[in-house]
Amino acid sequence: MCHSPAMQVLSWAQFDQAVQQLASRFADSALTGVYGVPRGGLCLAVALSHAIDRPLLSAPEQSALIVDDVYETGRTLQSLKVQVPQASFAVWVSKGCPDWWTAAVIAESSEWLVFPWENLEQARADEQAYRASRGL
Repeated sequence: MCHSPAMQVLSWAQFDQAVQQLASRFADSALTGVYGVPRGGLCLAVALSHAIDRPLLSAPEQSALIVDDVYETGRTLQSLKVQVPQASFAVWVSKGCPDWWTAAVIAESSEWLVFPWENLEQARADEQAYRASRGL
C-alpha cells in the first residue's frame, strides 16, 4: 500500500504571516495595484492591497502585483505572465523553487494544501477524487 501524502491545513495566523512577508517585499515597489487570481488569490489580494496601500484591481495590469494562493503546476501564473510580462507575481505557497515569482512559503509538491477559507471536508473529498483520477 502506498503512503498517502500529508495534508497541510493552513491557518489564518499563517496567512497573516505570509501577508506581512509579501507586503514587506513589495511595499516599496512602484505597483499600480494588486490583482488576485480568482478564486484562491482573492483573499491574498485583498489583504495585500490593504497592507501595501494599493488598489485592488479587477483585471491584471502591466505594473500590478498578481497574486494567487498556490503555485502548483504553474499553468495559471504562466498564462498571466504571457499577458502581462511586466507585472510582479507572488504566491502564498509555492510547490517549486521560485523563479520569476515570489513565494512566502515553499511546500512539498506532494502535500495537499487546505487554505483557511476552504471547507475542510470538501478539501478531503477533492483530494481523494484528485488522487483517484490519477491512480495515486
